[in-house]
Amino acid sequence: MESSNEWMNDPELKNIDRAKLDFLDKMFVQSTSINKSGTPQERQKKMMAFLLSLNSLSRENNITFQKEEVSLIFSVLKKYSTSDDIDKMQKISSFFQSR
Repeated sequence: MESSNEWMNDPELKNIDRAKLDFLDKMFVQSTSINKSGTPQERQKKMMAFLLSLNSLSRENNITFQKEEVSLIFSVLKKYSTSDDIDKMQKISSFFQSR
C-alpha cells in the first residue's frame, strides 16, 4: 500500500477509533519500508521480527481489535491496495488471529 492514508477516511470505518487506524497506518508504512532493501531472505527475516514485535507494539499503545473490526478494516483496505499488498495484509492478519 502506498503511504497514502486515503483508506482511513472511508465511510465504512466511521465507527472505528481513529487511534486504531493511525496505528495500522504506521504499521503498513513500516512494513513497506522493510520490503524495500536486502535480499529476499533478509527481507523475510526483518518482516518476521516486525510481525513478532506487533503484539508488544499493540500492547504498548493499548490497541486491541475485535474480529469484526479486523474483517471490516481488511475489506476496506482491499479497495485501496495492490494484490501484493493484500498478500502482506493477509500474513499480518493471520498472525494476529493466531494470538
